[in-house]
Amino acid sequence: MNRRMAVAALLCVLAPISVAAQTAPFALDGDLIQGGRVLGTAPAGTTQLTLNGEPVEVARDGRFVVAFDRDQPANAILAATRIDGETLRQTLAIRPRAWRIERLNTLARQSRPSAEFLKLRTPELARIAAARAKVTAAQGWRQPFVWPVTGRISGLFGSQRIYRGEPGAYHSGVDVARPGGTTIVAPADGVVILAAASPFTLEGNLLMLDHGMGLNSAFLHLSRIDVREGASVRRGQPIGAIGATGRATGPHLHWSMKWHDARIDPLLVAGPMPG
Repeated sequence: MNRRMAVAALLCVLAPISVAAQTAPFALDGDLIQGGRVLGTAPAGTTQLTLNGEPVEVARDGRFVVAFDRDQPANAILAATRIDGETLRQTLAIRPRAWRIERLNTLARQSRPSAEFLKLRTPELARIAAARAKVTAAQGWRQPFVWPVTGRISGLFGSQRIYRGEPGAYHSGVDVARPGGTTIVAPADGVVILAAASPFTLEGNLLMLDHGMGLNSAFLHLSRIDVREGASVRRGQPIGAIGATGRATGPHLHWSMKWHDARIDPLLVAGPMPG
């Protein structure tokens, strides 16, 4: 059973989807844009919801969340099948973004990773995948998100380098530069799904929170982690401190977010940096 099916099964255990008399169309709250997150309300009587053919979990009150990958094409199809068998579809026009692209025509892309590196990296990636596959009843997906820490944004989501015409991996999160030891807080309610006991090769001290419905956050390069796996945390609760562990050139927080397989932009979720 994959994560989406498992989450749907959990929600069915919690309570069935309510059926109301009205047949309202999709109500969406958020920006339809690459890297964005949208909250919505399914039509009354919805028994199945999909985005581009993939199942989307629906809470008992009809609320749901969807998000769009950095490379999401121009259109997405949201479809709801009702208890009477009727299927309602809506084509979502997803706005493209102009990503910060740096072309380095005199440098070659980094060489392939060594066997020694892969020996360490493979089990780390397996732990990250297993963490993201965990299903919790967290409700943070419903909340307005706050910044884990405020400060100068030193790295933007989606930025990418092109080495002699060969694209490198794009930046998967937002970097906030602050001194080592600066406290970070949970951006929304969640459950701790990974709290590294020792630094990962790239991420360093890695902390991951599940916010429910397939939405999760990862916090990289921490100097310390103040919560344990399985613990529930509240928005604004201290969860760790900024560091420079793993592959980092200086102290900063790297905050990344995913909705299922879609990488999304924390800046669009939390809004402009305060102050």
